[in-house]
Amino acid sequence: MQWKIKQRKRNYDGHFKVDQLVIEHELFAGGLSNELIREQVSRQNAVAVLPYDPVRDEVVLVEQFRVGAVNDNNPWLIEIIAGLVEEGEEYEEVAHREAKEEANCILSELQHVASFYPTPGGFSELSHVYIGKTNTAKLGGEYGLHEEGEDIRVHVHPATKAIDMLHQGKVRSAIPMIALYNFIQIKDQLQKLWLS
Repeated sequence: MQWKIKQRKRNYDGHFKVDQLVIEHELFAGGLSNELIREQVSRQNAVAVLPYDPVRDEVVLVEQFRVGAVNDNNPWLIEIIAGLVEEGEEYEEVAHREAKEEANCILSELQHVASFYPTPGGFSELSHVYIGKTNTAKLGGEYGLHEEGEDIRVHVHPATKAIDMLHQGKVRSAIPMIALYNFIQIKDQLQKLWLS
């Protein structure tokens, strides 16, 4: 099926970039839609990683303030390490860079588990999620880049506790939920692979 962007206009150019698009697209029943006016938050693609220590059977989660959750009782969300892809960067490079910046975490292996649009109704961002092999023995504390306004607390939890947190609704952000549900499915496989 075909679509056409007839016009794109930048309406806002701040932390997020908001474009107004005039679009037509083919209809399932045949023919073309009317001209649709839609807003798109134009954003770089993202990479997220759930660090896992297969020897200690522990994962690394991070906690930080999120403006999108300010209408909630607690806008400090439990998440996984994540960052935006800069021009020319490979996804795995971003995973390694962000792990070091946000958690002082070194990854020795990466397993891609998902690529998806978190909010395709209006955001252009495509997110890529990995599980990374690490050693959690000396991890924990506060990290993040001050110049980016990051204030990140690093938590190391037994894998079973992180999974319990997911099932108890303590993980409320989509990307870490997707990472943890994938982790549940492939944890035994990763342990065999990464401990051999």
